[in-house]
Amino acid sequence: MRQSRIAAGKSRPTPMKFTYLITVLFVFCSVDLARGQTPRTPEAFMDRGIERQAKGDLDGAIEDFTKTISLKPQALVLAAAYNNRANALTSKNDLAGAIADYGKAIEVLPGDPENYYNRGVLFLNQSDHDHAISDFSKAIELAPGLTLAYNNRANARKAKGDIEGALSDYNKAIELNPRYVEAYYNRGAALQAKNDLDGAIKDYSTALDIAPRFTDAYVNRGQAKQSKHDLDGAIADYNAALELKADDPGIYFARGSARQEKKDLNGALGDYSRVIELDPSSAQGYANRAAIESLQGNRARADQDFDKAFKLDPNLKSQFKEFIEKRRP
Repeated sequence: MRQSRIAAGKSRPTPMKFTYLITVLFVFCSVDLARGQTPRTPEAFMDRGIERQAKGDLDGAIEDFTKTISLKPQALVLAAAYNNRANALTSKNDLAGAIADYGKAIEVLPGDPENYYNRGVLFLNQSDHDHAISDFSKAIELAPGLTLAYNNRANARKAKGDIEGALSDYNKAIELNPRYVEAYYNRGAALQAKNDLDGAIKDYSTALDIAPRFTDAYVNRGQAKQSKHDLDGAIADYNAALELKADDPGIYFARGSARQEKKDLNGALGDYSRVIELDPSSAQGYANRAAIESLQGNRARADQDFDKAFKLDPNLKSQFKEFIEKRRP
């Protein structure tokens, strides 16, 4: 029977923050704001918007950045206002508005790599990989040492199926920063996707050497080991992951599948039961537990669990059809 596992590799793009203007603007307006006066200049509105944003008052920050823009300040301040408003809109999950604002910032200051990078992050999060790659490439052209852009362009390329292009970018990111944990992790996932399991395990191990509490690296290394039939090694990695994240049903499922392959039916049964306890909507958890119960001769419980699984996900019927038919009296 097919066993679902945790997907290998994750994109973790985060926008850069436009902060270098804070010090400059503070010179212009800190006195007015300290006295509680209403801002009058674009710089003063900008400064208050930054303070509001830092305090979590996103609507107030957006209002101040909008006011800054309306006062038509010089280019550096105008671009910063668009950038900061885009950051606030991103926090409010208004991605279309944020993309538009990063675009405006680019129109004002086309030589600033940050806006291309940040817009690329949003395109990547929306699975618009072509536009993401274009923006990350422009950011790299303007700032060849921008490791984040290489890592995220690689993520976009990997999502498009361009594994070799992704590996080239991960290699460059690691060359620029030999302790870039996520680049090792993501390169490991790319190597795992092309079935270079030894290379993947090596990269996950390097990521763990740098960040010993990186749960996902344990999980993915466990999957790679399981694919190599190193079931004891896989289970050890899943155990380490569960020590860090004891309430993750996906990790219990992964360990259950390794125990099942090892013919440790009681261990697998316990793990699938834990999956269901943590996630009662897990159709795969019910189905796999039913398979174990069936192998142990407990047909009544198996039938109950199969019924629950197929009600939650009717598509699982075809996956387990042959298994069920083989065990009919």
